[in-house]
Amino acid sequence: MKRTVILGALMAAGFSAGAASAATLDDVKARGKLNCGVATGVPGFASPDASGEWQGFDVSVCRAVAAATLGDPMAVEFVPTTGKTRFTALASGEIDMLARNTTWTFSRDVDLKFDFIGVNYYDGQGYMVPKELGVSSAKELDGATICIQTGTTTELNLADYFRVNGMSYEPVPIETNAEAQQQYLAGACDVYTTDASGLAATRATFEDPTAHVILPEIISKEPLGPLVRHGDNDWADIVRWSLNALIAAEEYGVTSANIDELLKGTDNPEINRLLGTEGNLGEMLGLDAEWAVRAIKANGNYGEIFARHIGEDTPIGLARGLNAQYRDGGILYAPPFR
Repeated sequence: MKRTVILGALMAAGFSAGAASAATLDDVKARGKLNCGVATGVPGFASPDASGEWQGFDVSVCRAVAAATLGDPMAVEFVPTTGKTRFTALASGEIDMLARNTTWTFSRDVDLKFDFIGVNYYDGQGYMVPKELGVSSAKELDGATICIQTGTTTELNLADYFRVNGMSYEPVPIETNAEAQQQYLAGACDVYTTDASGLAATRATFEDPTAHVILPEIISKEPLGPLVRHGDNDWADIVRWSLNALIAAEEYGVTSANIDELLKGTDNPEINRLLGTEGNLGEMLGLDAEWAVRAIKANGNYGEIFARHIGEDTPIGLARGLNAQYRDGGILYAPPFR
């Protein structure tokens, strides 16, 4: 019943109103800014800084697309969305793309009529508990109260995990990461569950992060990435290849520090095609030759973005893991630029 209501709302918002244009690039250019949906606030991924300027790993994807299409990485209107509101905002045309730690699933791609354009973070769901509880495994959580964001795959995975393991739990529904943090620290729930990266981001904001433990079990696959509406393949290509440009740039050693030098020409045809000094890839996208150069200059390559916002030298402290380049033991790589 709940799923039927959600689908009905999305259809009414996106299609009855006719707001989902099939020429998104034209809309973005006419507006002079990209409307990008992000989380309401997840440190390291998407949150406003002290001056109110949005920063983070997901935010950087929005800025790369704005740079590629508008020539200005700051020409972005960030629209905070919750697990419940994000899909309606995209379907209705309120936002042009969603870059909000959203898991690529069959039903979201096919049934909700969205196009996931790639994965910018390979993740999995985990559990965080206060160290004082003395819990060392998720198998010890029978009867626990658990803070869980509604309208997410996390909610469904939690139910599956406890069912498979013959355990019970009491859900404490919340809508935003900030609300989850407040409820968890107040003792309203014994456990907070979400993507492991989100747990690390949340724990990093605590007064004493060492007083909280992220349990070893990862109970799901959570390929997180940007998405757009069905029906505008040209726009999907632009968002997809802007993300791929960031990933490929790291693989080829193109950085924010050396990109201007590489623009003078290299002996590597793949780098030359990526940077637009050879071939006509920009023309194929309906953009100019230096679209990828601007996307990379906006924040640096994928590795630079990762290290700056969520890497091991940040309070979030995430290792590259699966998100390392394929040559470095991860599963990350971009399709060929040719």
